[in-house]
Amino acid sequence: MSFAVIGYFAFLLIGLVIYYLIPRKFSWIWLLMLSYIYYFTFNIRTSLYMVSTTMFIYFGGLALDKVIIKGNTYLKDHKEQLSKEEKKAYKERLKRNKRLVLTAIILLCFGQLAVVKYSGFALENINSIIAMFGGKKQFNVVEFALPLGISFFTFQSVSYIVDVYQEKYRCQRNPFKLGLFVSFFPQLLQGPIGRYDRLSGQLYEGNRFELKNIEFGLQRIIWGLAKKVVLADRAAVVVNEVFGNYDQYGGLFNILAVLMYSVQLYMDFSGGIDIVIGTAQMFGIKMDENFRQPYFSKSIGDFWRRWHITLGTWMKDYIFYPLSLSKAMNKFSKWGRKHIGTFIGRTLPICFADIVIFFVVGIWHGASWKYIAYGLYNGFIMAFSALMGPVYKKLEAKCHINVNSRGWKVWQMIRTFILVNIGWYFDMAGSFTIALIMMKYSIVSFSTSVLTDGSLLRLGIGTRDYWIILVGCIIVFIISVLKEKGVSIRESIAKKNIVIRWGIWYALILLIIVFGYTGGVQAFLYANF
Repeated sequence: MSFAVIGYFAFLLIGLVIYYLIPRKFSWIWLLMLSYIYYFTFNIRTSLYMVSTTMFIYFGGLALDKVIIKGNTYLKDHKEQLSKEEKKAYKERLKRNKRLVLTAIILLCFGQLAVVKYSGFALENINSIIAMFGGKKQFNVVEFALPLGISFFTFQSVSYIVDVYQEKYRCQRNPFKLGLFVSFFPQLLQGPIGRYDRLSGQLYEGNRFELKNIEFGLQRIIWGLAKKVVLADRAAVVVNEVFGNYDQYGGLFNILAVLMYSVQLYMDFSGGIDIVIGTAQMFGIKMDENFRQPYFSKSIGDFWRRWHITLGTWMKDYIFYPLSLSKAMNKFSKWGRKHIGTFIGRTLPICFADIVIFFVVGIWHGASWKYIAYGLYNGFIMAFSALMGPVYKKLEAKCHINVNSRGWKVWQMIRTFILVNIGWYFDMAGSFTIALIMMKYSIVSFSTSVLTDGSLLRLGIGTRDYWIILVGCIIVFIISVLKEKGVSIRESIAKKNIVIRWGIWYALILLIIVFGYTGGVQAFLYANF
């Protein structure tokens, strides 16, 4: 059941009415039922993957809790009898036992994800290598039905078990409550990737009815729908036409398609997140924001701190820090400082961690070499930028550039936007090879004649549609500027009288009805992650 169909809103209305009518102590049970009912509307069979992931982290949490309690109790009870060396040895043994349990659970969670999502890709590449060397044997490639949102609920589940391992909080001993954390229905298809310590209390304790939550949540949903059905679905027509028939187009068509993909992806993904956060807010649950004006970024690193924020913070907390601060990286850093130089030696581990992170980000996006290329493209840019930091500063000083001037900041945004859009070729093209071909023809066959010969009107949308996209992007840009300056649009509107307040939102609903793309609502791009 897509977020952009009438059935979803009927489902949401029934869910809200019952949620606020039943006693608060039972509200979490209703949310759990609601979440599984929602997931069952897609595919009952593949929901077993979500159940198995929940069971992995439930029993893993219990096992970790047992090891931690037993170890800490022993140390407390024998602190006088044990020597310093014995305490150290016991702590090392305790840490090793915890790590064994954690490793087993992570392997189960990511192993399931790998088999379902990546085994076909892996076997295809193994078969290609075998054939390259003249081998005759080929492995049968099995295609699994891909569970919706498997990457989202797997990453969220792993964050829980790692936090239990780090003793950030005790494990959840009720499997059904843990099941709600994993399956809470708004976040299943789009994210954001939630954290247990920020969500659990809101999910389990129940929330009182507050009209403001309903109003603000509904407003957020309306805004998300507007971005999705007015802008994203309209831009998608051009994107699908050009990328789907790349051999028939080139030059300005390719550049236009990439720019349209920039519009489509942001409006689709952020619009979906608006609906998710708005839905949760109507239940009185506050979820983490996932976007912060990403196209205002001044570097690729800044872009990834603003785009899909919860994925970025997940990667930072559970891969970047453990990797860059590991013993191996410390040794590597010391070697680099000694043999290469202090700055490079200190920076290389960070560069290596960035490349590893974005390799994972690429794989997370899909089982294809184009996604790996997309991830590494971003990773190498960030690594190169880190290494060149001192050089850039010297060049800026030598050229007398005022790095705090508005003009320089605008240039940084334009430069970053161009780099981001180059990366979108890998994200949207049918393959890595096609992405390179489209990049090549964006340059060698560039011509402005298509702007005047009517060719743009043969891409599936008309002049009216181009104007709607342009005006819509300008409106989103203005709102983004206000948000960047710290202005809360909804709070500002809420201060107006009721006629103006609801007049604005009814006008937006009318705009969705009048200007919503009539070619059919397309699935959300991140629904298959």
